[in-house]
Amino acid sequence: MSAIVLNEVDPKKRRTLVIGGCALGAVAGAAVAVPFIGSMFPSERAKAAGAPVEYAIDKIEPGQLVTVEYRGAPHWIIRRTPEMIAQLAKNDALLADPASDGSKQPAVAKNPNRSIKPEIFVVKGVCTHLGCSPTYRKELAPADLGADWPGGFFCPCHQSKFDMAGRVFKGMPAPKNLDITAYRFEGDNTVVIDADAKEA
Repeated sequence: MSAIVLNEVDPKKRRTLVIGGCALGAVAGAAVAVPFIGSMFPSERAKAAGAPVEYAIDKIEPGQLVTVEYRGAPHWIIRRTPEMIAQLAKNDALLADPASDGSKQPAVAKNPNRSIKPEIFVVKGVCTHLGCSPTYRKELAPADLGADWPGGFFCPCHQSKFDMAGRVFKGMPAPKNLDITAYRFEGDNTVVIDADAKEA
């Protein structure tokens, strides 16, 4: 009976096959990982949605409100009249948080007007109760809001009331004042809403 001779393994060939297999595995892993890692970064559309919003305020009439969209939410820019500004100081007794201690606003807007410039008011137009958008009710003492209504914002969803600085009245469903997103002025006539802005 003849003996069966087994072929010996060629170490060079084995090393070449192992290195080639590892290289192919690395390429396949990279092909899977690159799109996965890329999906973790925001798209250009998402970046644009979060980009600062500029608005030229020189054409806003006294008492007028304009709405701009920033990060999917309405933001209001209002040119308050001298009468509106004067009324703010008279509202404290009606308000739940007149000094805005428990509310969201940048440090530059932590004042009785809740604004950088008293006449220009920039506020997020979303009720702090359940996220409805209040209506702008600048008229004084309308029949449906009562004789003590000083002008401001009224949320039709659950009747929360806010004054012309976005401060909530006592006894309302809304737990805090309207939020003020960080903003700045570029020159005298441009407001830039930018939540990521660093405060000076």
